[in-house]
Amino acid sequence: MVLADGTSSRSGPTLRIAQKVARTEAEGPGVRYALWVQGCPLRCAGCCNPEMFASERGTVEPVEALARQVLATPGIEGLTLLGGEPFSQPGPAALLCERVRAAGLSVMVFTGYTLAELRAQGREDVERLLATVDLLVDGRFDKEQPETARRWIGSRNQVMHFFTARYAPDDACFTAPNTAEVHFVGGRLVINGWPALADRLRP
Repeated sequence: MVLADGTSSRSGPTLRIAQKVARTEAEGPGVRYALWVQGCPLRCAGCCNPEMFASERGTVEPVEALARQVLATPGIEGLTLLGGEPFSQPGPAALLCERVRAAGLSVMVFTGYTLAELRAQGREDVERLLATVDLLVDGRFDKEQPETARRWIGSRNQVMHFFTARYAPDDACFTAPNTAEVHFVGGRLVINGWPALADRLRP
C-alpha cells in the first residue's frame, strides 16, 4: 500500500520512477545504471523531459527492489539519478544511494536546484542524499546558455560539484563528445543520452 506521501508501502520506502536504463555510457562517467525519477516542481523551459514533470505519472517501486536491480547489474561503476527532480524525493533517493555507495559504486545526481538552495532547505533527508553523492550537477537548465564544452551538461550556468576523489574536473571523460543510445527496456524502445542526438534516433 502506498501512503499519502507516495514514499512508503508494505515493502518499505518507494520511489516514483519515470524510466530506467540498466547499462548506459550516455549519462555519466563509465558504464552506469541510470534512473529517472518522476516529478519536477521546477519545470525549466526547454527541458528535454517534460513528460517527467507531473508527480502523479510514472510507476512506484520499492527502494529495496531498485537497489537489488542496480547491484545485480554486471560491469557498472555507478548509479546516475536524473529526472524529473531527484531532490523532490530525497528520503527514498538517499536510501537507494546509500545502498549503492555501500557496495562500492559511485553516485552521480543531476538537480535543477543549486547546491545553495538545497542546503538552505535545512532538511535532514536532503542532506542525507547529498552525503551519498560523488558528483552533483546543479542548477536550472537555461536554453539561452547551451553548454558546448562539457559533456553531459545542458547549460553553461550549471555547476559540477566533485564531492569525493572518485572523479576530477580534468578527467578526459568530461570533455569527450556527447552520445545517445537506443535500448529495449521492458518491451519498449528507450532512447537516452544527449537530447539533440537522441532526437535524431527517434522515428
